[in-house]
Amino acid sequence: MGCVETIAYDKFPKQRDKNYKYPEMAVGARVKVCFHYDTSKYCMGTIIRSDIEEPFEEIIRLDDGRFVRTVECQYSYVAAELKNS
Repeated sequence: MGCVETIAYDKFPKQRDKNYKYPEMAVGARVKVCFHYDTSKYCMGTIIRSDIEEPFEEIIRLDDGRFVRTVECQYSYVAAELKNS
């Protein structure tokens, strides 16, 4: 276990919000998630944590109730896909 300067009892890393330069990537964004690059099966989810400072963690809550770190899956923003279609 480690210690991170930006995390303590009374502080937490800054998060991507609607003021971030890419607001579609803010906390609350909808994403399509797959595992092991298998795009034939995917889950929908919501970004619930997206640090813009150390430790740069990003977490997705899947619609089925599971939570995954973005280093454990592949994902794409749903809004971005809709704009390109």
